[in-house]
Amino acid sequence: MIGTVYKSTGSWYLVKGEDHMLYECRIKGKFRLQGIKSTNPVAVGDKVVFELETESDKVTGVISEIKDRKNYIIRKSVNLSKQTHIIAANIDICFLVITLNNPPTFASFIDRFLVTAEAYDIKTVLLFNKIDTYTSEEMNTITDLIKLYENIGYTCLQISAKHKVGIDQVIALMEGKVCMFSGHSGVGKSTLVNTLAPELSIKTAEISNQHQQGQHTTTFAEMYDLSFNARIIDTPGIKGFGVVDMEKEEIGDYFPEFFALKSTCKFNNCLHVNEPKCAVKDALKNGQVAASRYKSYLQILDGEEDTYRKNNYEIE
Repeated sequence: MIGTVYKSTGSWYLVKGEDHMLYECRIKGKFRLQGIKSTNPVAVGDKVVFELETESDKVTGVISEIKDRKNYIIRKSVNLSKQTHIIAANIDICFLVITLNNPPTFASFIDRFLVTAEAYDIKTVLLFNKIDTYTSEEMNTITDLIKLYENIGYTCLQISAKHKVGIDQVIALMEGKVCMFSGHSGVGKSTLVNTLAPELSIKTAEISNQHQQGQHTTTFAEMYDLSFNARIIDTPGIKGFGVVDMEKEEIGDYFPEFFALKSTCKFNNCLHVNEPKCAVKDALKNGQVAASRYKSYLQILDGEEDTYRKNNYEIE
């Protein structure tokens, strides 16, 4: 039987079969995907082949094959720099939930996420949540960020999951699609999912006042069917986002505004660092390329890890 993985706990997988029934499945033996050193060979969203078996009057399944993925979103595993973690697979659209504070989402995290999404051809929408909590000065900062990312070509929405502001726009983008919601713990992903689908009653928790940081309320990635012809993958909060397996020469291609200028650089293999007559550096000087984006690019190019949350906070 062929099915879709709806939940992964690391050892067992909840799979929805062609008969629309959910089955608890395990992996047949030990197999790994070719070319991917991943902590989780099977991810939520995967299409899999599985066989049913009955043990002690309970019907379970054994996964024997993973079908080719259309795409997936991947990052370096926390504390396992040589290992990677596939967050989800076969995604039509990804929503990155962002908060200015409580907790803060920094540009370096946004840019690393977007670079990975570009590399794996996943459309990403930026959701600026909790707009009901910001001062006028903070809203100006949000407006500037939205202008920056919209100029690059990203769709940005201002929302309040708690007060249902902008939710209709999110639903319109979701209809008929497999959607992934991601972001730091505490940015309001679970609240947003509950607003979109109250029947799911996903657990939420308050922000830690001591660290201005979210507490994990989603332990494992899980897919849900929604009433308005959409499927949603809710993911655990991400601390940092390590970029995986990119050659230095290709990183700039996943910054759309850099890629648009690449053909006018003097050198075809320009890294936009020390080369003469670099169109990207010229655009940076002219204010056509954002300094925050160029800084993120240099950090990724230098192989710096996105560990600011680990450094700044004691727990998560």
